[in-house]
Amino acid sequence: MYAYIDGRLVFKSPAYVVIDAGGVGYHINISLNTYSLLADVERCKLFTWLHVKEDAHTLYGFADEGERRLFLHLISISGIGPNTGRMMLSSITPVEIQTAIINGNVALIQRIKGIGPKSAQRVILELQDKLKKEGPDTLSTTPVVKTVKDEALAALVMLGFARNVAEKVLEQEMNKNSGVLTVEQLIKFALKSL
Repeated sequence: MYAYIDGRLVFKSPAYVVIDAGGVGYHINISLNTYSLLADVERCKLFTWLHVKEDAHTLYGFADEGERRLFLHLISISGIGPNTGRMMLSSITPVEIQTAIINGNVALIQRIKGIGPKSAQRVILELQDKLKKEGPDTLSTTPVVKTVKDEALAALVMLGFARNVAEKVLEQEMNKNSGVLTVEQLIKFALKSL
């Protein structure tokens, strides 16, 4: 529901922050990793995820998009809820978690409080292939410059088209039009071919 919240940092603790955005104070739970990345600044921007339960709506905030993406991967696993996911991101850095999962390092993941041997194995089993496909750069904080083709591909995948099929069609359209198209034009041409 909320992609990010940008505003004045009113209060900061290792467990949560309060950000004043447009006169509304948002209580946002954070990991120790995010806490360490938040310098003593007056203004900050956190990427957020809203957890809706019957008795509460809880916001979780992350210093960058890569940490939020890893958090969402972690909580997609049965038995790992938002608080456990936050605990994992507080115990070791997101890069260490991702590397441990990709390399199948059960011992490192098992050292995290609340994660036993079975949970550690389940995390690796369910996320290893996903994280390998995403690549090691997904946690980098540097902005990625996307090409017109990359943006069009992302849009088509979000619309439900298979990545490999969409890539082939986009490549054909780029070649037909000598590569001089806007994202919108490329998507329109590709949709006609799909």
